[in-house]
Amino acid sequence: MCKNREVEISRAASWIDVSPADRVNEEEEHGSSSQGSSDGLDASSSSGLLEFVVDEVAAGSRIDSALANLSGVSRAQVRRWIDAGRVRIAGEIVRPSRRLAVGETIEARPIQPVEMDLSPEPIPLVVLYEDTDLIVVDKPAGMVVHPAPGHPSGTLVNALLHHCGDLAGIGGVLRPGIVHRLDRGTSGVLVAAKNDATHQGLAEQFAEHSIDRIYRTFVRGLPGANTGRIDRAIGRHPRDRKRMSVESRSGRASITLWRVLRRYPESGTSELEIRPETGRTHQIRVHLAAAGLPLVGDTIYGRARGRNAELGRPALHAAHLGFRHPATAEQLDFDAALPADLVALVARLGPAEEVSK
Repeated sequence: MCKNREVEISRAASWIDVSPADRVNEEEEHGSSSQGSSDGLDASSSSGLLEFVVDEVAAGSRIDSALANLSGVSRAQVRRWIDAGRVRIAGEIVRPSRRLAVGETIEARPIQPVEMDLSPEPIPLVVLYEDTDLIVVDKPAGMVVHPAPGHPSGTLVNALLHHCGDLAGIGGVLRPGIVHRLDRGTSGVLVAAKNDATHQGLAEQFAEHSIDRIYRTFVRGLPGANTGRIDRAIGRHPRDRKRMSVESRSGRASITLWRVLRRYPESGTSELEIRPETGRTHQIRVHLAAAGLPLVGDTIYGRARGRNAELGRPALHAAHLGFRHPATAEQLDFDAALPADLVALVARLGPAEEVSK
């Protein structure tokens, strides 16, 4: 551990239990938190609060790198702890790039894995494409992608296990086959892998941002420009850790491109085409709300109330997904039409003003 990254930290043995109420209730936040040790450092084996005391050799190291080496998990996993506000020094939430000083005590509260019984369930799926390597579906709004606290069943994973058979071990215990996710309230195109090679190949394309993703959304507001680019880092909200924000002190680079498709002056609403260049949690909703264009139906980021909340979910639809097939290298493109609830929304918005490309 320390030889390659010049990190040496002494470890204090202080542990407390983590109650379910302490866990961040985000669907993507339930990864592995197994503890490890290396280079002869003693490691406790329990769940709860980890404490590490920084020595002279560790001084100047980045906290995300040092904590990953000590805890035996990936740096990406440590970043999730940090983004969730679970890593602190002297009671203060830290940024991943924070440099360590001698004598400081790092407090890390790992996100605890949740044991769940992944049972196949005969849930209907709208299958857009399927072969021996992958499946592409049109996910309905209201369906959670994978099990999480509060949603142990009725998820897309449960449906895929019934439809595809055994997906055990592909992409993780709690998310077999899942390469990317859509929020519960988002409808549209989603791809899942049936084997490890396909999962890896698709994951690499998402990491490289070579996937072609287009969303359609309806926002409150009539932007003066026809196109725009939002480049603002996104991280955990500084006060409400269950929300994301552009005001985070540990935000990650995030870019969203938007284009007006139609304006509906009578209702003060616009339909936008969205092309996210990055894939942060709630990115589209956070970015558009910060730009003064909150999504119709978004009660969290758009503060939708009354008639604006009648839709029952954010008006966001994953309309297009394009990628290279990992096995054949063929370019595949899939489209999903607006679902019935958004079609009904359009009918209530009044006359539309089309915007030419």
